[in-house]
Amino acid sequence: MGRLAQSIEANCDELTRLDAAIGDADHGINMLRGMKAAMEALSSTPPKDPADVFRVAGNRLVAVVGGAAGPLYGSAFRAVADALAASQKVSVPRLAQALRAGVNAIQRLGAAEPGDKTMVDAWIPAVTALEAAGTDSVRGAAAAAAKAAQEGMVATIPMRARKGRASYLGWRSEGHQDPGATSTHLLFAALVDATH
Repeated sequence: MGRLAQSIEANCDELTRLDAAIGDADHGINMLRGMKAAMEALSSTPPKDPADVFRVAGNRLVAVVGGAAGPLYGSAFRAVADALAASQKVSVPRLAQALRAGVNAIQRLGAAEPGDKTMVDAWIPAVTALEAAGTDSVRGAAAAAAKAAQEGMVATIPMRARKGRASYLGWRSEGHQDPGATSTHLLFAALVDATH
């Protein structure tokens, strides 16, 4: 979570630039505010287990982030926490299962499907790659997931948005990379960084 917070901070301007093209120009600053709040909460009360990390972060994101990002990421992280339960160690298959629960929560809340030009377009391929990794090393599985998330993110560029604020633009949403898919790639890239 700390690696994700650092990455969001480093890429805040880029996320804002992407969102300015097809959204409210607030994705970067909203994610930065949320991740700062999450890290403050995690620092003040050390988490008991991996699930607690996601639960605390999810609760803070829902509480402090406006727009769609807070509820979507917050709900995803809470679902990940519920799926991990009280495990002290998390295998690759268990992580894949938990992150699948996370994207299911995103889809329940946002009703987005693959091809709608949303964070789902990066999140689902990443989870699918993790699931396919099976019991491979955490680093190798994370790298495969991050690569799939990156490919999913880039694939949003030619898409016409069918969900969210970008959908109001119709054909004008084409040719722009989705900011939510971009922050999702940052999430899975942070997982790779955390395995080094």
